[in-house]
Amino acid sequence: MAQVSSITRVGTSEPFELQVARGQIGWHTAFFKYGYNPLIVNANETIWDVGGIYAYPGSAVAMTATSASGATDSGVTGIIFGLDTDYKEVSEDFTLDGSGTYTTTQTFLRVFRAYITGSTAPAGNINIANGGTTYARITAGENQTLMAVYTVPAGKTLYITQGVATHGTDTSGAFMTVRFMVRNQSSVFRTAVKVDIIGGEILFPFNSPLKITEKSDIEVRAICSKNQNNAVGATFEGIIIEETV
Repeated sequence: MAQVSSITRVGTSEPFELQVARGQIGWHTAFFKYGYNPLIVNANETIWDVGGIYAYPGSAVAMTATSASGATDSGVTGIIFGLDTDYKEVSEDFTLDGSGTYTTTQTFLRVFRAYITGSTAPAGNINIANGGTTYARITAGENQTLMAVYTVPAGKTLYITQGVATHGTDTSGAFMTVRFMVRNQSSVFRTAVKVDIIGGEILFPFNSPLKITEKSDIEVRAICSKNQNNAVGATFEGIIIEETV
């Protein structure tokens, strides 16, 4: 097999990260993930649209997209991204039917992104679920998922270059504890980064990128020090490299 190289294909004048984003370096893909949780009180929650701790499917299953506005959103189109039972990347386009639902033919072991693709925005939230458990939500007005949740596909490695956490609060004196969590396959979640923030924004860069191996789950969680309402956003970004080609 060929060995993946990170050598620039165009020269040294253009930044490496820009060349990756432009697709000028083979087997390298720019990566960015953003999540938002509008209401965290004094309980640990994942930074995503739905709230609570995120649940992962135990096996690859079909997903049903359902609009809270039912038939009003008939004809709305979108796409769901995730991984199949072998941790390979898969996606499926959907069009909501006359009752505002769509069930995939593809099965998903993981779902980590979905968004609206057509010219019509949904009137209601679209939950992407199986068996009563929601795995993603396209929030009305956002037109895509806002989930700081990701799983590294098979045969690839994710190198995280930095993360950002933001905190909005309606009462002074509270702080948020934000954790960047990683779980290797068949293991438990461990804390890779833990920061406290009182309003505003905190950046945690990795001068030596944080290596996340294939089939690892990643998510950001937060908890408030007081019993009050908080909004928390989180991003993490880096480069995905295919290990063998």
